[in-house]
Amino acid sequence: MLIVTSCVMLVAIYMSFMFAPRDANLGDVQRILYIHVPIAILALSGFALVMVGSLTYLVRRQPRWDAFAHASAQVGLLFASITLITGAIWAKPVWGVWWTWDPKLTTTLILWLMYVAYLMLRAYAPGDKGARFAAVLGIMGFIDTPIIYFSALWWRTVHPPAVIGPLAEPGSMDSSMRLTLIVAMLAFTLLFSYMVAWRFRVRRAEDQLEGLWRESTP
Repeated sequence: MLIVTSCVMLVAIYMSFMFAPRDANLGDVQRILYIHVPIAILALSGFALVMVGSLTYLVRRQPRWDAFAHASAQVGLLFASITLITGAIWAKPVWGVWWTWDPKLTTTLILWLMYVAYLMLRAYAPGDKGARFAAVLGIMGFIDTPIIYFSALWWRTVHPPAVIGPLAEPGSMDSSMRLTLIVAMLAFTLLFSYMVAWRFRVRRAEDQLEGLWRESTP
């Protein structure tokens, strides 16, 4: 899977810089779109996976679902951080500032803080109690994801409108740009899936070692 992911990522990089045309208004800075948009979508997807894992854990109380939610939150936080960083890089030449309290940016920052709170709670609260508290936070945090997506529609915002998904207007992108974005989305989805699977295996191994340690402790 890592080999496939690397190959698709190389294709996406080539298409982003060589295949997709240069934007007439924004210039080359627009090319960060092919990183920012897929990463942002997958960050939101990460919290959706946290919600699924957390809800299933509360119902079934099976540790593997807590491990799945934990792994999704770790990778989701990484992708949310990259979303904020690439957004700032894009905003500086376009808006003239690194950050503005735009509704979409603000709600994304709130999502990032929720990820941080989830991981802190999971790290410092003990055992099953910490897992249950984190699961509740993971379910509550998912409420912010549709707010982020629809914020540009609900409020006056300087953030560009959606270029992909149900809110995107027909013909909002050149066909070659759309194809490049689709390939980039595939590449980052493969990377996201690989990282979540890897962190899930590591988390399960940590749980098994912790169980062995408790059994051997008098």
